[in-house]
Amino acid sequence: MSSILIRNATVVNEGQSFRTSLLIKDDLIEAIDVNGDLQAPAGARVIEADGLLLLPGIIDDQVHFREPGLTHKADILSESRAAAAGGVTSFMDMPNTVPQTTTIEALNEKYRIASEKSLVNYSFLIGATNNNLSEVLKADPANVPGIKIFMGSSTGDMLVNNENAIRELFRNAHMPVSAHCEDEATIKANTETYRAKYGDNIPFAMHPLIRNREACFRSSSYAVNLAREYNTRLHVFHLSTADEMKLFSNDTPLAEKRITAEVCVHHLWFDDSGYEKLGPLIKWNPAIKTRFDREALRNAVNSDTIDIVATDHAPHTLEEKSGSYLRAPSGGPLIQHSLVAMLEMWHEGIFSVEKIVEKMCHNPAILFNIRQRGFIREGYKADLCLVSPHSPWKVTKENILYKCGWSPFEGTSFRSRVIMTFVNGTPVYDNGVLNENYRGSRLLFDR
Repeated sequence: MSSILIRNATVVNEGQSFRTSLLIKDDLIEAIDVNGDLQAPAGARVIEADGLLLLPGIIDDQVHFREPGLTHKADILSESRAAAAGGVTSFMDMPNTVPQTTTIEALNEKYRIASEKSLVNYSFLIGATNNNLSEVLKADPANVPGIKIFMGSSTGDMLVNNENAIRELFRNAHMPVSAHCEDEATIKANTETYRAKYGDNIPFAMHPLIRNREACFRSSSYAVNLAREYNTRLHVFHLSTADEMKLFSNDTPLAEKRITAEVCVHHLWFDDSGYEKLGPLIKWNPAIKTRFDREALRNAVNSDTIDIVATDHAPHTLEEKSGSYLRAPSGGPLIQHSLVAMLEMWHEGIFSVEKIVEKMCHNPAILFNIRQRGFIREGYKADLCLVSPHSPWKVTKENILYKCGWSPFEGTSFRSRVIMTFVNGTPVYDNGVLNENYRGSRLLFDR
């Protein structure tokens, strides 16, 4: 048996921050002691954590690690390394790979790859198409987090646009349906309008006008209305507008909600003034919109209208991103920097550190019914992150771990630094050094 004693850390957990010591034995949290009486077992490693924050490991429920089929952009090994360096201990990957994860066979192949490559814990959503409902319903809710439906086109061409197929999915879904919501007809009409004005040289600043708030609200409201009609367990990914906040509520405990909402770090950090400098590097779907929208999203996080903060980590190469507006793909890498970016907003007084932990650790575990993770509790898996809140550093090409080699945060200075990341009790990231030999576990779901 291996043991680690983390001594005198400031634990942030379940709405409280308190100084304590914590004992890890093998892969579990063995004991939490606020009185300082914990003694290190013989042979245990002792970590003095005075002045450090001890958080549950981040659970990112929306990433695109690009494997299989798109590994020139990213792969499960490279991006799980970046995840560990960012304090992320578990991820849920999206189905728009090659082949698409729309069959049980393809799903099982991704689990096999992850078991051989991932440094952190992993899971994969199965993707919906216009004609694969019977295959989707074969997925075991105890082993698969949910179903992904693209109700607007994005990277990977997985648009589901047949109303009968959508209705049948919402009627029959046996686990959470996670939706990308943008109205395709609105986007196409707007694209043609701006193509007529600019030809092929559409400025990137037009992105939030092409994929505009009307496209978002029309699709999100459609999904929410369907979920209400069929009592579907619906989770709406990466919301981007103030208008959409009226579709969601904060008057019900998360475990009882049937319709839940998510925002991504880039929609909380950037606004449309950034297109002039960063252009394609902040071209995401849905688009980053106005400062007014950003403030509404921040307020919705604090008011609990928004339930989860994630990344939509979606790398592309710089060469791909350097194309014209119509050719440059949407998406960007974020998982290494999501926690420190959120903690920077804590330093700025936008969020409390307890709220960050709630939205990035606790709530993903509650929403997806993840077994034994997301909280610092005795008997839970020891997925943990030690953070120094006052260790400034700057993002440079030399310290970016994404396979694509770039970040929209390059040149940004953060005040907080991830010191250690524990996955199932094992230090997978330790003061800049990755444990390349460790492999994470498949997430399980109590359903």
